[in-house]
Amino acid sequence: MDKPELADFLRSRRERLQPSHVGLPTGPRRRTPGLRREEVAQLAHISTEYYTRLEQARGPHPSRRVLAGIVRALRLSDAERDHLYHLAGEPPGPPPGPSREVRQSILDLIDRMPQAAAIVLDATYEVIAWNALAAALLEDFSALAPHERNLIRRHFLHPDPAQRHYGLSGEEVFGLFAAGHLRATAARYPNDPGIRALVDELANGSDEFARLWTSHQVRTARHLHKTIHHPVVGPITLNCDVLVVPEQDQHVVIFTAEPGSPSDQALQLLSVLGTQNMDIDT
Repeated sequence: MDKPELADFLRSRRERLQPSHVGLPTGPRRRTPGLRREEVAQLAHISTEYYTRLEQARGPHPSRRVLAGIVRALRLSDAERDHLYHLAGEPPGPPPGPSREVRQSILDLIDRMPQAAAIVLDATYEVIAWNALAAALLEDFSALAPHERNLIRRHFLHPDPAQRHYGLSGEEVFGLFAAGHLRATAARYPNDPGIRALVDELANGSDEFARLWTSHQVRTARHLHKTIHHPVVGPITLNCDVLVVPEQDQHVVIFTAEPGSPSDQALQLLSVLGTQNMDIDT
């Protein structure tokens, strides 16, 4: 275990994160860059004293459970996770859960499509990246805590049935697909506590999900054409294409409209309006 290098690495990763990145309020009088130590400890489910000792190069050898908590708290990439384990003197082993690291080329791709709304989903269908038009079409994901960006959680637990699928058509088909998709994801990552917690939350909070979960259906067709009733620009008919990023176990969902159609004009208007002055009840 390389205590000095581990301490420096933890400190550098903590200082690059902002509270908004992990769903915490910024608050006044924040004099240190990035997250506070106590915030990281809270997110990792360890004591502040224990984490502080690690950053001061005087902590004990951390267990794999502690390392996994730190990986989640600091939003480490797969490469950073492996580096952390090596510094702690532990073999990395397989990733414990779905990757939330989005390749820079994918981020560049969705930003270079100003006439298409695009989101990137991890294996649990949490929105982990989006472009400006997607925020205007669906919602401003940056204003949400990470767990609130999960489309499956939103579909089954949203208090307003009309908004649980953002007003998009085909919500029944999505519900069937979502339950089956999550079951397949849980099978690929059997040791991921976040997935287990999500399944438990959905099963306890939604009779619909509980029924679909027990059906053991793991694959169904997805709607490739959708209509959304947007509160600002009205109904928009969209093509929905899903690109798979297999090495990351992620999906890029792209919404486009037929060129020159009224829906295309509505999307262009949304690209100008953005998320400003929109009071959207989502």
